[in-house]
Amino acid sequence: MSDEPNLFETIAQAFRDNGLTAAITALIGGTIALLASVTRKAFTNDAMLARLDRELLAERSRVDRQRAEDRKGDADRLERIETDIRAMRDLMFEAFQRGRTD
Repeated sequence: MSDEPNLFETIAQAFRDNGLTAAITALIGGTIALLASVTRKAFTNDAMLARLDRELLAERSRVDRQRAEDRKGDADRLERIETDIRAMRDLMFEAFQRGRTD
């Protein structure tokens, strides 16, 4: 028999020699990948929050404009009602005054 290792022994020896290095490299690579994923999620969440803030601001502006229009419409309607009440009061007062002079 020869003292030279066969193919299987050579592969086993290479795995023993480089196994720890490969495991450490995989651990470091996995950690970097995890950090990249967390960072991407954080930036994605920040972007999503910024977009939601913009949408909320736009919705608030729309609601405020709608409320202002509603208040103006209510004020106009109230003014017309008050005008009608004054006109009716004046008409009744005039009719009452005429009735007393007859």
